[in-house]
Amino acid sequence: MPDRSSRLHVAAGPPLRGEALLPGDKSVSHRALLLAAVADGSTAIHGLSSSIDVSRTLGCLLALGVPIARATDETLRVEGRGPRGLAGPPVTLDCGDSGTTMRLLAGLLAGQDRAFRLEAHAGLAGRPMERVVAPLTAMGARIRATEGRPPLTGEGGGLHGAEHALRLASAQVGSAILLAALNAEGATTVVYPAPVRDHTERLLAAMGAPVRWDGRVSRLDGPVAGLRPPADGRLTVPGDLSGAAFLLAAAALVPGSDIRLAGVGLNPGRTGILDILEAMGAPVAISGWRVEGGEPVGDLRLQAPPGGGLVAATVRGDLVPRAIDELPLLAVLATQARGLTRLQGAAELRVKETDRLAVMAEALGRMGADIRLRDDGWEIQGPTPLRGGAHLDGQGDHRVVMALAVAGLVAEGRTVIDGAERVADSFPGFVTALQGLGASVTVAAGLAASAAASAAPAPAAP
Repeated sequence: MPDRSSRLHVAAGPPLRGEALLPGDKSVSHRALLLAAVADGSTAIHGLSSSIDVSRTLGCLLALGVPIARATDETLRVEGRGPRGLAGPPVTLDCGDSGTTMRLLAGLLAGQDRAFRLEAHAGLAGRPMERVVAPLTAMGARIRATEGRPPLTGEGGGLHGAEHALRLASAQVGSAILLAALNAEGATTVVYPAPVRDHTERLLAAMGAPVRWDGRVSRLDGPVAGLRPPADGRLTVPGDLSGAAFLLAAAALVPGSDIRLAGVGLNPGRTGILDILEAMGAPVAISGWRVEGGEPVGDLRLQAPPGGGLVAATVRGDLVPRAIDELPLLAVLATQARGLTRLQGAAELRVKETDRLAVMAEALGRMGADIRLRDDGWEIQGPTPLRGGAHLDGQGDHRVVMALAVAGLVAEGRTVIDGAERVADSFPGFVTALQGLGASVTVAAGLAASAAASAAPAPAAP
């Protein structure tokens, strides 16, 4: 792992202007690789995320024997093995710190004729896995967690359909169930308590699977005899809205900013951050609506709000799962918004890479924010001036590091954030994108090398 002492140095500067390039959507990238691996035929995936998390999924598929080759700098070609084609001898797979890799692979391998062990690094080792183990076990899977945590061990095969009413609105758990359902006898239904991102359902439908969904309920009739690659054998991954969110929030905060982001994925289960920005007085203009790989895509523009700036908002209910990965940005935005901002019903943030509720409250409090930590959210009174000066620790959490970098753009003095190498988990080009927009962001020795090393999926495809 790169040196934990890697640091971002951030300072206030001129308005952010121009257009930035985004990585491929991380959530779509994981699913594109996994479903291409069990398709009947060849799929060329264009614009795959270069994040470390996605590289873990790629590495696991290579270890499972899936032929994957780099066709061009921007395109990987995956030779599908068919819905039951991942059978083989016992295998141990390294999921790193990628929860998506572990949960989705658990579902996919539960239906394969193969024993497996899914291992985790320190950042993932403490995260809950019983929420995915329990529904898979209800389908007949022989899979076990270690006191509810990684590693996971299992022997695939012998699955039957079942109905699952999820307590938490988790797209990862729902996707794991649907991947298992590909090789389960009978219908499998997932009932969500709130709308979630439906990348898996959209891609399954595009590949001819008998799947139906309406935002709250997803159903797949198994076993599935075959999955066809997209019509032209090519799948384009849209730009990552989660990455875009950090740039959009920065532009909303820095007066006079005007930025544009092209080709961004706009899955309805992911656009909660756009609703939050609009509610706080910084609406995002969307143009060029289109569909790519079954996903809605558009071009975004955000101009910093004039005059009084941002206003407070209350975020709760169905909006929480639709913005779950971007909620650390809500805390930053709220420090500069007029009034009391509340986040409620977001206890899920406590079991991410870190306890994001506590980590963001502590870090922003050190910067001078008026923030009160609750069991399931925050109360934040604004606006308050933010102070740089003290070193902040991102706690090994890529989204915390990036959110604190955004805070540093409106703080007095210089903000220094430790553990910054972790931005490569999801957005290796984050620093470059901010610099290209005119932000005053520099990186200490260690992060640049780490980001460069992760720019292509590792291990490298042949």
